[in-house]
Amino acid sequence: MRYVSLDTPKPISRIGLGTWQFGSKEWGYGPEYEQRAAQIVRRALDLGVTLFDTAELYGFGRSERILGAALGDDRAKVVLATKILPVLPIAPVVQQRAVASAGRLGVSHIDLYQVHQPNPVVGDHTTMRGMRVLQDVGLVGEVGVSNYSLRRWQFAEVALGRRVLSNQVRYSLVDRGPENDLLPYAERTGRIVMAYSPLAQGFLSGRYDAGNPPSGAVRRANPYFLPENLTRGAALIGTLREVAAAHDATPSQIALAYLLRHPNVVAIPGASSVEQMERNAAAAEIDLTDTEYDALLAAARGFQPVTGLAAVPRLLRRG
Repeated sequence: MRYVSLDTPKPISRIGLGTWQFGSKEWGYGPEYEQRAAQIVRRALDLGVTLFDTAELYGFGRSERILGAALGDDRAKVVLATKILPVLPIAPVVQQRAVASAGRLGVSHIDLYQVHQPNPVVGDHTTMRGMRVLQDVGLVGEVGVSNYSLRRWQFAEVALGRRVLSNQVRYSLVDRGPENDLLPYAERTGRIVMAYSPLAQGFLSGRYDAGNPPSGAVRRANPYFLPENLTRGAALIGTLREVAAAHDATPSQIALAYLLRHPNVVAIPGASSVEQMERNAAAAEIDLTDTEYDALLAAARGFQPVTGLAAVPRLLRRG
């Protein structure tokens, strides 16, 4: 495993474990997945993974409980990251919700406490006032945000009066918007971009095509898995497979390696099995050549999916 070269109390692994699927039935993993989740967490620890990301929203608290229980006595050794759903993120509510998350996780200290998404009405000045109190009393270590624009990330840091260490955003080969401004800012200032959906919910794994679409409510609601987009993505998947063959790797591992070529990026893919966790962790050791990186970028730019409003009628027809 490799780790971010930043001054943090605990090392942050370049590959973490995202746990949205823990306790969340919409992924379609079945009732036995909760036991498997604990096995995935334990194997992640064995592999040197130190970053574990959850949220109070995931499974309405069940993800935090499952993760905390699986970590057990190792909770103090890892970087536990969770998120507040900012329905009314005024300072007292932020403090109350952090205490609740810590209780579900079974800890007295949250290493990274994040605002799940920007609130369009409540400004960050009051949210960050609550975060600052949580830091002052020792319940929270680092503060982070999620789904923030660069401008709002910078404003949140001004409001906190301290560094806002991370911004967790959708980032993958097919969602490269963060490369325009967030990544340069992170590298310039010693901050972290945390990539969620780094495999585009499995689109980049090469497991699916128009004749073999995924199941589960989450993926079925993702426009990338429309048959037309699965067909359009064939060239990109083909390039991933070519690069993967040169490294004796999988397309998913190459898609992760593409992100990790940027020094201030960490990726938090989920895992449906211990074997998938092992493959994800191994991606941290893959070094792409300049030629391979350029080929992947060119293939990604050539992928023109149907998204946004144009995708809505097709998604509705799928039911």
